[in-house]
Amino acid sequence: MNKKPAALVCGMLEDNGRILFLLKKDERGVERLWMPCTDIYSSANSVIELAKEFKRQTGIDGEVHEVVFQNKHNSGSRKRKFIIPVLVFKMTAKNRTTKPSDEFSGFRWLSLDDAKTHRLDRKLEWLKY
Repeated sequence: MNKKPAALVCGMLEDNGRILFLLKKDERGVERLWMPCTDIYSSANSVIELAKEFKRQTGIDGEVHEVVFQNKHNSGSRKRKFIIPVLVFKMTAKNRTTKPSDEFSGFRWLSLDDAKTHRLDRKLEWLKY
């Protein structure tokens, strides 16, 4: 049986008005912005899971704080929509030296407005609205 996520949780690390975004190439080699995130299933602790994934994806040992933004995300397909909540948590870190995991091609520090002008990964499409 294919379990469906209960929510998408993201970690937003800010530095002087800019937010950390990772760069991820899609199946056609097009680079897209990605915010460190993970799907959460009903029995999981979202803060613990986000802290683990944030460190794995960025190489930064971040601390998870309060929810700063909420939205909705279609985790299904365009034909079979499955809408789940998106919770964006504020992250802090003493050391912001970024070492993205191998699935990412790099990173950028951008304002939210600048990020909206870039190509976004499917899990970040909620940022447009």
